[in-house]
Amino acid sequence: MEKAWWKEAVVYQIYPRSFMDSNGDGIGDLNGITSRLDYLKELGIDVIWLSPVYQSPNDDNGYDISDYQAIMKEFGTMEDFDKMIEGIHERGMRLVMDLVVNHTSDEHPWFLESRKSKDNEYRDYYMWRDGKDGKEPNNWGSYFSGSAWQHDEATDMYYLHLFSKKQPDLNWENPKVRDEVFSMMNWWCGEKGIDGFRMDVISLISKQPDLPDGPQAPGALYGYADCANGPRVHEFLKEMNQKVLSKYDLMTVGETAGVTIEEAKRYAGFDENELNMVFHFEHVGLDGGEHGKWTDKRVPLVEFKKVMSAWQTELDGKAWNSLYLGNHDQPRSISRFGDDSEEYRVICAKMLATCLHMMQGTPYVYQGEEIGMTNMPFADISEVRDIESINAYHEMSEAGLISKEDMLRFICLKGRDNARTPMQWDDSENAGFTTGTPWIGVNPNYKTINAEAARADKDSVFHYYRKLIAMRKEEPILAYGHYALLEPDNESLYVYTRELDGQKLLVICNFTKDAVNYDIPAEFDGAQILIGNYGRTEAQGAIEVKPYEALVLKK
Repeated sequence: MEKAWWKEAVVYQIYPRSFMDSNGDGIGDLNGITSRLDYLKELGIDVIWLSPVYQSPNDDNGYDISDYQAIMKEFGTMEDFDKMIEGIHERGMRLVMDLVVNHTSDEHPWFLESRKSKDNEYRDYYMWRDGKDGKEPNNWGSYFSGSAWQHDEATDMYYLHLFSKKQPDLNWENPKVRDEVFSMMNWWCGEKGIDGFRMDVISLISKQPDLPDGPQAPGALYGYADCANGPRVHEFLKEMNQKVLSKYDLMTVGETAGVTIEEAKRYAGFDENELNMVFHFEHVGLDGGEHGKWTDKRVPLVEFKKVMSAWQTELDGKAWNSLYLGNHDQPRSISRFGDDSEEYRVICAKMLATCLHMMQGTPYVYQGEEIGMTNMPFADISEVRDIESINAYHEMSEAGLISKEDMLRFICLKGRDNARTPMQWDDSENAGFTTGTPWIGVNPNYKTINAEAARADKDSVFHYYRKLIAMRKEEPILAYGHYALLEPDNESLYVYTRELDGQKLLVICNFTKDAVNYDIPAEFDGAQILIGNYGRTEAQGAIEVKPYEALVLKK
């Protein structure tokens, strides 16, 4: 397999609003990030993925952009950005920026012009349609609840917004739109020296030309806006690659909702000239129910193994995997996939990290994951800031589908704000995140779960992550080895092998709080223990795998 730096890298995602505040306004900022770069270097990170810092009215926390070539005032200035990227590069790390080009803010100059009149030169930059029989052009629902169409009185037409009504969708069919986007991307790469893009909902940029009604589930208020993997999406990405991406040494990852393995081979295939890798959502959709993510269902291990293994084996040699359990749109991984109790949080966080980092692909660490941060115990909907959660709370409860009490409980389990509470740096007020009032509440467990305490404890989750990240640089088998699942029907253990050039690893992870008996395959008799979370010194024959134990053997 052809080697590449981004295949061997470990990425750390920063959600800037919640990472580090340098000026006491309660909002994280670029200078705050710069002040913590040595921490990321100590962790061993290669790449920082920065969630959006562009100018934005902040309807969706920066994913509604009003100026792609300016910095949000709350985050600082372009000079602050230049200083930050210089600091990143000085430490031998790289910077990947979030690219949000399925939609803009409704305060972007293009949209302000577009809505003025039907014959405005920017009208065709967005997706305007006439209503049907006094209603919306079709039955599509927004991913953030409600209709995906907003009526605009100025011209008595509707514009499409797959997300918030303040996030109108761009019309990628218009070549002028594509040229504007590519020009902006070239500016960030050529002028600003960034090292890649994480592309927000990039699988949605090509819509079916006739915008047909979507399937409507029983009791659903709207139809499903089936826009993923549209008819021209690969054509558009090949054009982007030709006009921008191929000119620089970049890392590119597409957030591709609705992607299948076969589609992923097109987006991220080694010979496709589109992207380096994609984020799929199959494994984080396993705990959904009749009302989507709003449920208390847990991820079933057998299904989880099946999904992860399919992506591992079917992309091997053809395309590249992104490895993640958490990000800014997901609850905390330890609370979702593991056990965040005081007794098992540390040992379980290490197990989950081992299971993920031993796979083929590029691992992503979401801020706070490396110290075992947990979900937030929100006591009231007024404490929630996320537009998706707030909208769903009202829509579901007012429609009589889910009670307000259950809805708040589900938000505490699955809501996006779990990942957006401030980074816990130390045990001082507001966890050392800010000297002011934080924009969202700090998790009350920061007194014991924080980076300062983790760095001081040699047996912490932080130092375990350091070992895993260093190991990826020392052991080519971790990036490039072939994967095979063992024990597919075991409901407690996740066991798999990796193999490369005569070397072989056996990875054993217990996803339960019960000890489980396991017979280590004879070929691993006398094998070296590469890493483990219990300090085990030998393992062969019939062993008892301890609660949430992770063990990696190398022969």
